[in-house]
Order: sequence, then structure tokens, then C-alpha cells
Amino acid sequence: MQALTHHFIDNRWVESRGSRWLPVTDPYRETLIAEITAGAPEDVNAAVTAARRALPGWRALGGAARGAYLDAFADALAARRGELEALSSRNNGKPKAEAEQDLSDAIACYRHYAEEARTLDDRQGETVATGEAGLVSRRYRDPAGVAGLITPWNFPLVSSAWKLAPALAAGCTVVFKPSEVTPLPEQALAEIAEAIELPPGVFNLVHGDGGNVGAPLTAHPGVDKLSFTGSNPVGEAVMAAAARGTRNVSLELGGKSPILVTEDADLDQAAELVLAGFCYNAGQMCSATSRLLVHEQIADALHDRLDAAIAELVAGDPQDAATTLGPLVNATQRRRVNAYLAEAEAEGLVPTTTVRLVLPDQGHFVAPRVFRDVPTASRLWREEIFGPVLCARAVRDDDEAVALANDSDFGLAATVVAGSHERAEAVASRLTAGNVWCNTYQVAPPGLGWGGMKGSGIGRELGRAGLDAYLETRYVTRPA
Repeated sequence: MQALTHHFIDNRWVESRGSRWLPVTDPYRETLIAEITAGAPEDVNAAVTAARRALPGWRALGGAARGAYLDAFADALAARRGELEALSSRNNGKPKAEAEQDLSDAIACYRHYAEEARTLDDRQGETVATGEAGLVSRRYRDPAGVAGLITPWNFPLVSSAWKLAPALAAGCTVVFKPSEVTPLPEQALAEIAEAIELPPGVFNLVHGDGGNVGAPLTAHPGVDKLSFTGSNPVGEAVMAAAARGTRNVSLELGGKSPILVTEDADLDQAAELVLAGFCYNAGQMCSATSRLLVHEQIADALHDRLDAAIAELVAGDPQDAATTLGPLVNATQRRRVNAYLAEAEAEGLVPTTTVRLVLPDQGHFVAPRVFRDVPTASRLWREEIFGPVLCARAVRDDDEAVALANDSDFGLAATVVAGSHERAEAVASRLTAGNVWCNTYQVAPPGLGWGGMKGSGIGRELGRAGLDAYLETRYVTRPA
């Protein structure tokens, strides 16, 4: 059993000052695979101090040199591909194919921001129109400063890449708190930083939980920028902490995303996209399209195909290539999902799936559930479940589908499945969501932005917007 007793601070492995230990489990075998320190506020302070000390030198290094380090991160991740895929699968419970996709996405993200770092040099000092005769102004992009980064457990190595890569590209130094649920894959990032000889203090990793590390990090006055991905209640606490000192904050929070299927949609494609939308990563996605709005003319046919697709899922060992449905990440998450299923029973909702998926005798598995004709006031319809649960309603037309889709506290994502791309895009233009996929799977290339509206958060990750989140704009104006 591995013991994560050290943090990575100032390019050194430092013994934690924390006295409490947290279990790290294998969600399939239900065994203890590691223990991790709960951390301590003193650890956070040491990491922030190191990051502040390193900031001037990292900022002055220039985008080209920072880009080279990001390429080195990508190279190192690629060199350790097999090991990290297996580690992510074991610690998180996601099927092998999904772990492979995650690592590819992470590598692509570091590559993308390596190039963004290089182009940042070219964009410094751009001349901008002032609108005033006799004046000339230049625009500069400065790093926001020390960035405190907090990531969730559902996409280890991916969520961290979305934050670390643009922060480092921008010239920020970072204090990174990975989820205490899936710390094993993220530990590799500190090992890589050490191996590629990243300048001391640029990247600091502090293990621990929200109380001992997360809260002190968000409240620390030496942190200039906060970026958090996770639940809405914690996100609100992060935002409140950022208000003290009026600090820059980005939040990627929950979702209750819809998938809209029109009467002329290809039913086989629709069934595939609906299944992937609520069963990928066992439904543990903030962007899970867990509300189905299907035209009444094809509702029965689509549900028949969906039942057949669910029957073909293979639940089993996540590291077995044949497995397509893994367990939930831990017993706590399974209890949470089962509580929603108990609520469904209390509300009189009956799952309509006609197949009984065979589940292994071990592991924190929950079989996919589909509920039809779910009232819009139901907790299952309105709240994020984070498990393989789909709520469906039949609709008369696109207008009703759009109205129901937008009637949500969230606005992260949506999918539209229609008979033509043009019709799908027309429906998409009416949806309140940061990302809408039309007749395709959920994809998040590093060149596009990611983020939501309403309760789904503040700001954007990925793309140029993801880099700008770690930059402050400075104008220098003088007589012409």
C-alpha cells in the first residue's frame, strides 16, 4: 500500500505537517490502495510562499521558454502512458478505454498551451486604437500571479491539465490541490515537474482535504487567482473566500444538461448519444446530459433502442478492455446515487428499462436507470445526481423542448440530435448552455472554450479564453 505523506513544495518532497490520514480506495475491488495526508494550513502557507518567491523569475522567463516546459510535461505524460492509464483506472474506476482517452486529452492540452505560451510573446505590446488624436497605446498581458488550483476526482489528469497548462503558459506560479479521492494519478505531475527540472516554486502540489488544505488555500492572501472545479456549495464557499481581497476567481460547477431529440433524428444515433450522455464515466460528469427531451412521435421507439443499448453494456473490472461501465468512485458516491433512487421511489417514479444489467458481485456499481414522464418539479429532474440516471419527457415540438431544456438552474452543456445539422444548430442557438453538441458525442478539444452559464459557474477554461483567465490586461498610453 502506498503512503502519500509528502507534498511537493519548492521542488522538494516535504513531509506533511498534518497528523490525520485519509483512505484511498480501489472502487472495483473495494480495497485500500493508499493513504494520503489530510494536510495542514502550514503546508499551504509553505507552498504559497514558494510560489510567490518563484513568480518574478517565471514571469520573466518568457512564453517560448514556458512553452518548452509544457511540451516537456506532455512528453513525460506520453512516456508514462500505460502506467498512468492503469493508475487512473484503478484509482477512479473508469474503464480502460476512458482512461486512455483522458490521458490523450491531457497530453493534447499541454501541447496546445505550449503553443499558446509561444504566441503570447508575439502578442505582447500590440498597438491598439485609442480613439483619441495624438495618443498611441500598447496592450500587454501580464500573469495574474500565484494561482490556487483545486480539481475534482471524476477526470484526474484532465481537469488538472485544463488549469495547470494555461496557468503556467500565462506565467503564473501555482499551488495545486488535487482531489483527495484520486490523488495517485495527480502525484505523477509533481514527479514530472521534478524530472523536467521546472524552476523551484513554480509548481507546488499539496495533498489533503477541503478543510485542511482547500479552505486555507482559498483564503490565503498570497493567492491572486483561484480556479475551482467541483460542487456548487463548495464553489460558493470559494467565491466567498475570493471576495476577501477582491481576488480573481474561476468556477466550473454543476450541471443538469439536456439532450433534445427531434422527430426526424436518426434513432440509432440518438440512442448512442443518449446512452453516452448519461453513462460515460458511470454518469459522473458535470456535463452529463441526464434530461432527455424527445419528440412524442418517436419516444417509444427511442426508448426501445435505448434499452437494447443498455443491455449491451459490460460492467466489470475497469482495467479489462471489455468493460464499458465501471463502478462509481467510492461507497460515498454510491450511497448518494442510491439516495436519489430512493427519492424516485418515494415520488412514484418507476424505471422503464426492461433489461437487468448483470453487475459484478464486487465494486461500487449502480445499474443505469431510465425514468419516463418525470415531473419537472422532481428532484431527479432538477438536481445533479452524478450517476447513470436518466430522466425523460416526451415533447410536442421544438418550442416545448427548448423551454423545458432552459428551465434549469444550470447552463453548462446540451446535446441536440436532429435529422439535419442545420436544424440541430437552429435548436442549439436557442439553448442557454456554454457548450452544445449537434449530432455528435461530447467533445472538448483544447482549442475550444469550456464553461457554463447560471449556476454552472463563472469564466471559461480551454481555448484562448482559458489562457486569458490567468492573465491581466495592461495598457500603456503615451503621446504619438
